[in-house]
Amino acid sequence: MEMCFEILIQDKRVTQRELFYKLLCDSPHYFSSQLQVNRTIQDVVALLRCSRYSLGIMASRKGLVAGRILLQEPNQEAVDCSACGSSGYAISGDLNLLESLSTKTDARYIVVVEKHAIFQRLAEDNVFNQIPSILLTAKGYPDIATRFLLHRMSRAFPDLPILALVDWNPARLAILSTYKFGSIGMGLEAYRYACNVKWLGLRGDDLQLIPQQSLAPLKPRDLQIARSLISSTILRDNYRQELAVMMQSGQGAEIEALYFNGYDYLVKYLAKKIVQANYI
Repeated sequence: MEMCFEILIQDKRVTQRELFYKLLCDSPHYFSSQLQVNRTIQDVVALLRCSRYSLGIMASRKGLVAGRILLQEPNQEAVDCSACGSSGYAISGDLNLLESLSTKTDARYIVVVEKHAIFQRLAEDNVFNQIPSILLTAKGYPDIATRFLLHRMSRAFPDLPILALVDWNPARLAILSTYKFGSIGMGLEAYRYACNVKWLGLRGDDLQLIPQQSLAPLKPRDLQIARSLISSTILRDNYRQELAVMMQSGQGAEIEALYFNGYDYLVKYLAKKIVQANYI
């Protein structure tokens, strides 16, 4: 708390990683690992009943946006995210800046993409010109800034369905659940940025689209995550059924397996799933 006080007095913002190295130098007997610092930050957030951002701790820059949305920072020119190429628009870790963004879109869908490589493929193929959409990725497990911006977009554009594209395995379903329900590890911030995210794919009925040899065996960690998710009271029944199939088969599938049908198939798959789900 003393370190956070100093940060706020100087009107600065630091990432958890930066804070760890500062504490490691100043208080090596108290903090010897990043995990210790992260857990202590959660304790302070719970104790003071505040957000970590209000303590001067910001998210590291991780997430990306592409597609049919204009983002404009105060006193800056608007950025057309459809012209950012496969690299996308980098989401700032400054939540105040994200809150102040001016946003405009003619999209009909927001697509949350679990994997950076899949995000790049869809952006490179200009999927948003064929399917009027906004693409967003956190390159894996979602950070606060990416979840914050998604929540911000869900408030700005409440009529746009939010669709998730993740691998078919328990760990990736856990990523989707973090967007949808929040993260228990975030303490009081757990549900603040939860959004009504719908699981578009991969789903169990998509396995017929990929060769059997592309299925990957589940790891012990995957099975542990599956049991934890199934025991959750907030998970929908159809999600539990899919998890049960994963556990019974002991296998999972990656989105990249769809390339069996050609490198351009991903866009066709996305369009097909949207129609099947009656979002059109």
